[in-house]
Amino acid sequence: MSEQQAFDATARKRLYWHSRRGMWELDLMLVPFIENCFDGLSDEDQYAYQTLLACEDQDLFLWLMRRELPDDPTLAPIIKRIVDYAESTHTSEVRPL
Repeated sequence: MSEQQAFDATARKRLYWHSRRGMWELDLMLVPFIENCFDGLSDEDQYAYQTLLACEDQDLFLWLMRRELPDDPTLAPIIKRIVDYAESTHTSEVRPL
């Protein structure tokens, strides 16, 4: 494994753990998204996802439950992708969308 691959694997694991928020509703949306979609995102969308993870849980909850829009318009597309993915998965029966 090259040094870059090792860095990428470590960074991906870190993102996975940051996706686990401890709030059931957020975990049901973020963890499947990072497991199944993150690697296929453009660099820009991956950066937006990382930026999103730096936000407060209360804000993430409001945005992902479609109760508010983020002040930062660059986050709206990644939020939409996460919500769209969550709506298309089998966990729809347990998600409070």
